[in-house]
Amino acid sequence: MPMEPSGYADGFARESLPDESDWPDFRFATDAVQYPARLNAAAELLDGALEKGWGERVAVYSDGRTLTYSELNTEVNRLAQVLVDDLGLVSGERVLIHGPNSIDMMIAWYGVLKAGGIAAMTMPLLREPEITKIVQKVGIRLALCAAPLKEAVENSKSNGSGLKRIALMGSGEEVARLMAEKSGTFTACDTAADDIALLAFTSGTTGEPKACAHFHRSVLVMADTFGALLDPQAGDIYAGTPPFAFTFGLGAFVVFPARAGIAVALAPKPGFEALCETIQRFGVTHTFTAPTGYRAMLALLPQCDLSSLKCGVSAGEHLPEASWRAWKDATGIGLIDGIGATEMIHIFISATGKNIRPGATGKAVPGYEARVIGDDGESVADGEIGKLAVRGPTGCLYLSDARQETYVQNGWNITGDLYRRDPDGYFWYVSRADDLIVASGYNIAGPEVEQALLMHDAVAECAVVGQSCAERGTIVSAHVVLKQPLLAGDEMAMELQNFVKLTIAPYKYPRAVHFIEALPKTQTGKIQRFRLRG
Repeated sequence: MPMEPSGYADGFARESLPDESDWPDFRFATDAVQYPARLNAAAELLDGALEKGWGERVAVYSDGRTLTYSELNTEVNRLAQVLVDDLGLVSGERVLIHGPNSIDMMIAWYGVLKAGGIAAMTMPLLREPEITKIVQKVGIRLALCAAPLKEAVENSKSNGSGLKRIALMGSGEEVARLMAEKSGTFTACDTAADDIALLAFTSGTTGEPKACAHFHRSVLVMADTFGALLDPQAGDIYAGTPPFAFTFGLGAFVVFPARAGIAVALAPKPGFEALCETIQRFGVTHTFTAPTGYRAMLALLPQCDLSSLKCGVSAGEHLPEASWRAWKDATGIGLIDGIGATEMIHIFISATGKNIRPGATGKAVPGYEARVIGDDGESVADGEIGKLAVRGPTGCLYLSDARQETYVQNGWNITGDLYRRDPDGYFWYVSRADDLIVASGYNIAGPEVEQALLMHDAVAECAVVGQSCAERGTIVSAHVVLKQPLLAGDEMAMELQNFVKLTIAPYKYPRAVHFIEALPKTQTGKIQRFRLRG
């Protein structure tokens, strides 16, 4: 469909989109994803909350302060005024937002969108070289930065990245002082529904970052598709670990709550102890984290009261059945698994409630279509392994990146995951395409071996990859974190190998077992298997 005339003066981002012949086939098949041609997502969420009578509801809890939706909207309007009047924001300009999950960063994201900017949020642990790549890729002039994390951003500016202005956020900092002088009244920029609202950067740690563009309407789509599946109710409170810069976290903690008029509770620092303390303190009902997070929280259950929880969402990595059952046994809660992608903005396959099948990811979220395809692009038979292809109201749009042609093929988004579908329409994760281990002529999926290992009582965490072997070409290699590290040794390795042989097909057992203190992970909790391959 033709794009609506842009509301932006700076056309860089729209002009950097792929040729429309390389776009995914956007589908708006349900009433839930029908939007007007002119739409500002921040105004729709915040001004919309006030119009629905939710102004006095709590929007966000944190250690330092609590804001209602009315108070949050006023703060966002003040920042939007600062951006336009004091920092010279031009509509369509990309703005770097760098900081931890906090009220300040939430205000920054909303304020940038309301003022007509494009939010480019970055993971709080990024260093100067990583920030510089992002700044240069999308031409960023202005940065809003949490004061404690200013060093990496200032170093990027000093090293000639193209950053011209860094405005620090926090109590007593420049932005707060400027905001204090503003009225708190602001009319949102007249953006098109298909103007770009945010640039999300892939969480991989090697190579050049990919800037995934998402429209204002796409921000609402994630709330009106997967977010709606969670059936949010007045009084619900969300919390979890993924950063706002990770669209899993942006949806869960910024967009979903505002769309439903409920609250988010922000932990004062990263980590699962802090998350458990936050759940207990604020009576959190829904938690969001990666599978490794739920396993870590299991160990903390004896010392924390998590009885307020009624729902848990797992994403970022496949949720093994063993982890699902362990959490269910301990809490009575059946975790909601889901697969999403930065390119798709949020989760597009999942299942909730009685529709959950432990070990399966689920079915396509209403509004999306998914299928399993072969190398020829055609659907394979149920039960056969192939590449996951998906399409719907969101999709991959890389800015100025040849990798667009790999991700989008014939209108479908090819996620890089191997799946099989059962006759009931449930999708079962097999592996990432590069996690499939070919050993002695057998195709072995690393996550299947991991699932078997996790069923052993001694195993806390593990990751399975292919390891080069002169004799066999490739062997299955397990990297294992034990609950009691002192048990590591040849005897335990043999015990785990025999356990796997008895649990799944014997040829899949790990011929090499390495005991390690901790698995390498990204900031979003994904295991970095490439660091274990050898």
